[in-house]
Amino acid sequence: MIGNLTLDQLRVLVAIAEAGSFSAAGRKLRRVQSAISHSIQNLEETQGVQLFDRGSRTPQFTEAGRALVTQARQVLRQADMFERTAQSISAGLEPELSIAVDSFVPTQPLIRSLAGLQAQHPDLTVTLFTEGMGAAQRRVRDGSAILGLCALLPSTIQELQAATLTQVTLAPVVAPDHPLATETRPITRDILAEHVQLILTDPLQMPGPSFSVVSPRVWRFVDIARRLEFLLAGFGWCTMPLHLVEPHLEAGRLIRLDINDPGLLPRAIDLFAIHDRLRPLGLGARWLLGDLQQQAWPVAMA
Repeated sequence: MIGNLTLDQLRVLVAIAEAGSFSAAGRKLRRVQSAISHSIQNLEETQGVQLFDRGSRTPQFTEAGRALVTQARQVLRQADMFERTAQSISAGLEPELSIAVDSFVPTQPLIRSLAGLQAQHPDLTVTLFTEGMGAAQRRVRDGSAILGLCALLPSTIQELQAATLTQVTLAPVVAPDHPLATETRPITRDILAEHVQLILTDPLQMPGPSFSVVSPRVWRFVDIARRLEFLLAGFGWCTMPLHLVEPHLEAGRLIRLDINDPGLLPRAIDLFAIHDRLRPLGLGARWLLGDLQQQAWPVAMA
């Protein structure tokens, strides 16, 4: 009961609207017509509004009645969702699943898994954070995300449980009008150091990480998409996930550098799904993690 209002009264009101009459609503709800009439009369009295015009043989909805039928449907849908959510939580489904995803994670496998999760648990509220370097790990550590999908996992973070998802191929690339694109000398560390390197950085760890930084001149980016824009504009070179730049390579908007130093830059990077060891995963997170591990991720290539 909501004040003097009951969900049963709303069900009766909606049944009349859907069935077309009091008697048809009674048959639908398996009640005698007098019980239907009594329920509507009580609803009108407690709410102080006339829902039906009884001037004709078959009562017709008033304007107020038609408006309140719409409201009744919404309330009943919310009540049904409340019951389903309560039952799901009782069975182990988390009330909300928050996921932090860094920019190295390919989008399509994640979309497929989230679509499957939505079909499996349609009432589960999902919050998705798209993050720069280091932020997915921080969100898992501070509890604002249950799952983190990230490229780099420092081994010193002992409180995090990690499950390997895949590897992402990395490719050193540059715009075709950049000097490196027409460099005739073997591309070594010294040659790369002559040019601006566009790197990703963690904004909360200044001056930022130095992993795979070759050039003394760097432009730092938090957003990998923004870095790609500057890369395409010819402002520098960088190592990018192949799945993000492959269309640009095929179209000639980027050139893959042939670096004559196999140990200089990483050729692939591991992707992990991480969560707090001390926080057991709910049904939704476990389902999503299992599905992510079964996804067809882009294949890492040398």
